[in-house]
Formats: sequence, C-alpha cells, structure tokens
Amino acid sequence: MRAWNLKQCYYIVIVMVFYVFYQPADSSGAVPLTSENIDMTLASNELVFLNFYAEWCRFSNLLAPIFNEAADKVREAFPDAGRVVLGKVDCDKETSIASRFHITKYPTLKIVRNGQLSKREYRGQRSAEAFLEFVKKQLEDPIKEFSSLKDLETLDSKKRIIIGYFDRRDQPEYDTFRKVASNLKDECQFHVGFGDAAQAMHPPGDENKHLGNALYNLTLGHPIIVFRPDVALSHENDETFTGSLKNFDELKIWIQEKCVPLVREITFENAEELTEEGLPFLILFHHPDDTNSIKDYKAIIEQQLMDEKQNVNFLTADGKRFAHPLHHLGKSEDDLPIIAIDSFRHMYLFPKFKDMYTPGKLKQFLQDLYNGKLHREYHYGPDPVTNEIQIDVASNTAPPESTFKKLGPSKNRYTLLTKDEL
Repeated sequence: MRAWNLKQCYYIVIVMVFYVFYQPADSSGAVPLTSENIDMTLASNELVFLNFYAEWCRFSNLLAPIFNEAADKVREAFPDAGRVVLGKVDCDKETSIASRFHITKYPTLKIVRNGQLSKREYRGQRSAEAFLEFVKKQLEDPIKEFSSLKDLETLDSKKRIIIGYFDRRDQPEYDTFRKVASNLKDECQFHVGFGDAAQAMHPPGDENKHLGNALYNLTLGHPIIVFRPDVALSHENDETFTGSLKNFDELKIWIQEKCVPLVREITFENAEELTEEGLPFLILFHHPDDTNSIKDYKAIIEQQLMDEKQNVNFLTADGKRFAHPLHHLGKSEDDLPIIAIDSFRHMYLFPKFKDMYTPGKLKQFLQDLYNGKLHREYHYGPDPVTNEIQIDVASNTAPPESTFKKLGPSKNRYTLLTKDEL
C-alpha cells in the first residue's frame, strides 16, 4: 500500500475543503458556468438556479440583465458560501452542457438542489423580485413539524403527504429525510414528529393496521417514513417505507414514486410543463365537486393501463376551469364527467363515460388512437369491421383541433429549437 507523506496529505485536505465550499467568484451578476466549473458548483451548493441561454436569442437578451440583477439581490440576501448560486450557461459555447440538460428552448431556467436536478423548470414571472422570492421559497424548510397526533388530523386530504417519525433531530436518518424532502418539496407535503409525538404515532383513524412492524421498529428506536395518499381523490392506502433510511437514492426513488401519481391533475399553472412532455393526454373532465369519478378513473387506470404510462399522460381536469376544451368537443358543464384524448393535433371524445367501467374499453380507445382508427372514422365513418368503441360524427368531416397544444411553450416567450416543440 502506498504511503502518503505529510505534504501530500496537506494538499488533499486543502483540495477537499475547497471543493466543499466552492462558489465561483464573480464581481456581479449571474456566474458564468462552463464544463470546467459546473460540476463543482452543482455539488458544493445547496441550490443552483441555472439560466440556459443563447446570445442570438432575443428572449435570452431580454432576460440577461434581469437575471443578473436577481443574482446580485440573491447574493446580498444569502451571502454564505455553499447556500445558493445563480448561474448562466451560454449554450452555443457549452454544447455538451446544453445536451446534458436536454435544452430545447431559450431561455430555459432549471433548478439543482443538493446536486440533484429538479424535474420542474422555473416557468413563472421573469423579474428580479420574482426570482428572489422564488429562491427564498426554495430555501425554506420543506418539512413541517407536528407536536401531537391531532395536528395530523387537519392535513389536506387532497394532498399526497410523507410523514416521518424520529426519536431525535440529530439522527443521520433524519438528515437523509431532510435532503430528500428538499428535492421533492414540489411533489409532496412533508411532515415530521420527534420524541413523544413519534412514539405515540399512527395515522388518524388507521388504528395502526397499515403500519405493522413499523410501529414495533419505532418502539425500538428506529425511525420510520409513512406515505399518506390523497384519500379524497384516490382509493390508495397508507404505505410504510421498508428500505434503508440511510440510503438517499433508495428513499428518494420510493418517495418520488409515491408523490408523483400515475394520474395527475392538469391546471393552467402546470399545463406548459405537461404539454412539453410531448405525450398525448387521456383526460377526465369532471365537475369540481365530483370526487367519485376521479377516484374510479384513477383506479381503472392503475388496474388496466399501467403498461401505457410511457405512451400517454393520464390526467384529470376541472371541467369548469377548462370549459374551452369542452366547448371545442361540443360539450358543456352539464355533460360532465367526460373522457377525451388530446393528441396535440386533434381531440377525440370517448363515447360514453360509463363505458370506462367495462374492462378493456379505455385501452381499446388508446389503441384506436395509435393505429389511426379514431382519425379515419372522423373522415370516412366507421371502419368496415369495427369494435364496440365508435364515435358518432355523422355531421363532422374532421375531429376538433387540439386545444392543449396551445398551452405549451409559447413562441412569444421562448426561442424553440425545433419547428414543432411537441
């Protein structure tokens, strides 16, 4: 084994300290990031807010002074090294970085927390004040502490929640939990109890039946993590994490699977993000007060269409808020609930909502999209040999055009790198 002399050991220590506290120096504005310094920057800062731009892009040029101003404001608000950096990447010069981060439009604003890329981009207001407030929000503690079980009884039943139970705050397992919560704060609500609150725990009304050995483990001093689903909107049950609480990747993967549901709600706030994923939408339009159809739709998707999750986005939509797509389909609030496909070229109506409960009907509806049958039947009527799923379009010669594509990244806001972003 090689022996290290004192000078070599001293050099290694200096390098390690530099790595931990590395924060690129710049007199003002956002920090230019290159292939030489980006990895060091991402690894040594709690939060890195990245602006991917091109100098020839007019939207990038409009954003540049605003993002630089925001960087100065953030540096003033959070002066400690290792906390937050606003960085900028010239994608024409740093093509390998642009490719690594899958940049398809300029400017693109992304977040890296604790070295982990956040799935969600920043798509909000482009002002220095908005960027500063966003950074402040990102650096807030994502975990809310409860002192008694009664605190858990008031949690929102329409939200997906992760609850941690620990003896002490200084446990290494809690540090792992805190880091995962920081990375997934946009996907779930996180709550934690310590000491007596943890020892007395069980999800309200559950009578411990879902926790099994987890409760026994807690009495032995082992912390546990429990997932509580959005019970008002799904038929899911509580689940307990059974892996290692000292393994960041294992815990993150489990929580991400629980917090990002197979069926998501589309809103005007997340429509751009969902549309940019490029997958057709299978959407349940429902009345705002109708939770039963949402629960049943989710259950049927999970039971029958799991193998389609790579090909389509399963969504629910408030039929009152999305009245325009309904009108486009020739429907109104009185017709809810209804199911439709938006392929980003056309929209297709599922004939009868009640047919959803017949095994195979929704799956065949998707297959008819893939093989072109839905489009053919709008133009030429039913195929000579048809299955039971048909669409009555006697008065139409073409299906309605997509409305959700219009909610994707706008050419009035971004320079798109492809002719059709979808």
